[in-house]
Amino acid sequence: MGAKAAVKARGGGRNDSPLRLCAVTRVQRPVDDLVRFVLDPEGVIVPDLVRRLPGRGIWVEARMEAVRTAVRQKAFARSLKRPVAVPENLPEQVGRLMARRLTEAISIANKAGLLVVGFAKAEALITRERAVLLIHAADGAADGAAKLDRKFKALVGSERAATATVTDLTGHELDLAIGRSNVVHAAASDGGASRRILQEACRVRRYRSGGA
Repeated sequence: MGAKAAVKARGGGRNDSPLRLCAVTRVQRPVDDLVRFVLDPEGVIVPDLVRRLPGRGIWVEARMEAVRTAVRQKAFARSLKRPVAVPENLPEQVGRLMARRLTEAISIANKAGLLVVGFAKAEALITRERAVLLIHAADGAADGAAKLDRKFKALVGSERAATATVTDLTGHELDLAIGRSNVVHAAASDGGASRRILQEACRVRRYRSGGA
């Protein structure tokens, strides 16, 4: 399946996502738009990004500012109706865990053979109309990224390219994810692991920026 067909065939599953009440805004949202927190055995609030930890969940909108507000307004203690310990750096903890999930997704896609690394290989994948996402190191040079971006936009369109271009990790984080040094550019062909990269990248981006 070519990149355009793959993008066209892809649909979101948000309409099927169950709703939960945000402890800060008191608005019901799909669980994909929220972060679940639970109380650990020591009485400390911890994030549960995979939604598997036992205990009653407290849900907060997946934005750093919302988590900061939850800490400041003691929303966790209010929801559980008991005293709890809340780390002051809880918003940063969540951000690091989200970034780790993104690096894991990139690592899985690389092991699955869906990822190519380096400017020339990324450009070749775009030229063959096989690229469904681009990855640039956040601290990489802008000129190489701009050239690949132009080609990618021509392939999938500006709107899709804005979503499917991942710039949320540093070069060091990409090195660790892919298992080689000096990673600046990469691209991926279509597959479940590639779609997970996009999901995790969008989640990181929304958490950090507060955007939709």
